[in-house]
Amino acid sequence: MNTPVQYHYDIFPPSNIKWPRLIPLLGPASAALARYDGTLAAIPNAAVLLGPLTTQEAVLSSRIEGTQATMGEVLEYEAEGEAKDISQEKKADINEVLNYRKALWHAVDLLNDLPLCQRVVREAHRVLLTGVRGHGKSPGEYRKSPNWIGTPGCEIENAKFVPVSADRLQEAISRWERYIHEDTPDRLVQLAILHAEFEAIHPFLDGNGRLGRMCVPLFMFKVGLIHAPMFYISSFFERNRDEYYERLLAISRDDDWTGWCEFFLHAVTEQAKNNQQKASEILKLYENKKNQIVEFTHSQYSIHALDFIFARPIFKSSDFTQIEAIPVPTAKRILSILRDNEILKTLRPSSGRRSAIYAFSELINTAEGHDVI
Repeated sequence: MNTPVQYHYDIFPPSNIKWPRLIPLLGPASAALARYDGTLAAIPNAAVLLGPLTTQEAVLSSRIEGTQATMGEVLEYEAEGEAKDISQEKKADINEVLNYRKALWHAVDLLNDLPLCQRVVREAHRVLLTGVRGHGKSPGEYRKSPNWIGTPGCEIENAKFVPVSADRLQEAISRWERYIHEDTPDRLVQLAILHAEFEAIHPFLDGNGRLGRMCVPLFMFKVGLIHAPMFYISSFFERNRDEYYERLLAISRDDDWTGWCEFFLHAVTEQAKNNQQKASEILKLYENKKNQIVEFTHSQYSIHALDFIFARPIFKSSDFTQIEAIPVPTAKRILSILRDNEILKTLRPSSGRRSAIYAFSELINTAEGHDVI
């Protein structure tokens, strides 16, 4: 029987990084990230236009932990709310995804006044677990008991990894926090080390993986690597899930911080390119649809309508007609025009008192990278 890998006491931060192996990767990673940030900076109201990518990141980060919800299901549930007829298990998956997004933006709000620190992390964790399956696992509070990582339901002796003990957790997370603010040779390598260490500490009873991945865009944003907290790394980790876990495990088992950093830098490079491509496609789509909707509607309210469907690519017709900036008769007319010109796809026609459900499928398919709606 294999013995569980134990947390790497007293070797953080690492002093054995093999920089000659990392230096060839730093240039491409930094350049790809800078190109993505240039695109990000050029997008007006990026929080709205890239909202679907933020939702997709929440979906993929949660999927790594076992949820099964898709972005389309999440957006449709948001539109319909409790009226959506789905299983309790699916509803629980979707609410975890929605909480991820809420937790991210709550953390961003806190970063306006605070550094990235334990308080921000604990507050984000509280939001992440409120009202979902982990709500009974001390949201916002560090664990006071052992936890371990392995197959569901396994005992500690059969675990793959045993994080830091509860009695040394505060010491470890305080050291992690200090490292955030230290001067280091490279910010991306620093971020790689921070992410790995957070996962190894596993400070909470639940939600550690999602929170650790959430810290990637938060750190990038706070130290000025990107203009907005929108970097979507979970796609790479989800595609390479086995290697992701193995590289993290090898830190404690083999003291192989360099191998993990190599993997992380490859992830940043690939995802920066992917993020830039999708962000550029979304910006192009916005400009294209702006011209179309202005031409179709001849309305001074066309941009308000456009911003709404980018912010909420699946929505109820009643929500559209209640947009404060657009008079109700005008909103109804614009909605009919968008539907008749196939800018919007009808997911569910209106019936009795039930509003119709519409989807801006081009935006959703662009964010997903393939046709899903």
